Amino acid sequence: MAYTGGGSISRPGLTSRVPPQNEQLQLRIDPLHGDLDEEIHGLQHKVALLKNIAQDIEVETKYQNDLLNQLEATMLKAQAGLKNTMNRLNRALTQHGSNHVMHVVLFALFCFLVVYLWSKFSK
Repeated sequence: MAYTGGGSISRPGLTSRVPPQNEQLQLRIDPLHGDLDEEIHGLQHKVALLKNIAQDIEVETKYQNDLLNQLEATMLKAQAGLKNTMNRLNRALTQHGSNHVMHVVLFALFCFLVVYLWSKFSK
């Protein structure tokens, strides 16, 4: 910032003059520092880039939101299916007694015995 003699502080190349009775501000551009059009163009380009980035972020956010909604719906369906399966399993166990549990335990012991014997004799 530089102080110009008859006005106020301004950028290099710009001077302001305040007329005594008029409240209008007059701006004079120094031709040596007349690259304001280039600066304005550069700023417009940067604003356009930021706008494009913001639009890309918006598109990606919408896509991610849709993906999360689909995931949530899938999880709710899976949860409902698991709950129904557990209810059916509990109902089956209570109707037929604990005889099924004994069959499962015996099957597990048989499988363990087969794997144990196979590992012993395979050496």
